[in-house]
Amino acid sequence: MIGKLRSILALVMIALSTLVLAPLQFFAMKTGLWPETAILKLWHRCMVRALGIRVHSIGRLSAKRPLLVASNHISWTDIMVLGSLADVRFIARADMEGWPLIGSLSKLQRTVFIERERKRTSGDQAGEIARCLANGDAMVLFPEGTTGDGNRILPFKTTLFGAASMAVADGTMGEVFIQPVAIAYTRLQGVPLGRRHRHIAAWIGDEDLMPHLKVLLARGGLDVEVHFGEPIAFSKGSNRKEIARLVEQHVRAMMQGALQDPQPSRPRS
Repeated sequence: MIGKLRSILALVMIALSTLVLAPLQFFAMKTGLWPETAILKLWHRCMVRALGIRVHSIGRLSAKRPLLVASNHISWTDIMVLGSLADVRFIARADMEGWPLIGSLSKLQRTVFIERERKRTSGDQAGEIARCLANGDAMVLFPEGTTGDGNRILPFKTTLFGAASMAVADGTMGEVFIQPVAIAYTRLQGVPLGRRHRHIAAWIGDEDLMPHLKVLLARGGLDVEVHFGEPIAFSKGSNRKEIARLVEQHVRAMMQGALQDPQPSRPRS
């Protein structure tokens, strides 16, 4: 009964927040009367609150630009979690653009859609990301290419790190900073999540969205830690694969540290 009531209240909050803020975001994108990121951050914060997710930030988004943020990926909620903390744009797989509601909301977030499996388009896509970086946008990349189970980091795919090398190679920028970021879902109702129960937060593979959403709404009380590492400079002469491996090592170390010694369960200030 409590879970059902929590779900109803959360859905009402999600619906009202979206109905109010989505038109304001669209208006901001068309007119530029106020920063688009202000509405986005407010919407993401409403979403994590509605879902019962408490966000703990360790460190912060780097002020250095151009900035590519490389994060591990566990669930669709990662976007709301990161968006509630920082002014960022996301890089997502192309098929999400056609998803009902999610696709429209992603466009309002100025998401860059990419087709990871089509090598012919990888240069154009890397070029688009490079242009966003040149404009001063902090771009979030999930280099695992899919979601993991919350217990380990999958190998990083190096292809889209090509956006950094392309931006440097064409002379647009002298260097690009790549900031490692680790996301770890650590507690449920204040109790540390063990390896066997982290799947509650994870949204893996081809799992349908709605069943996972229902589980999160019914349970609530998830704690997630976001660890921001020190940016790594990518400049002319840097090796894309070596930088990708180095970033992966930093993300893995931060995630494992969070899982082994989670922060106390407290709401974000």
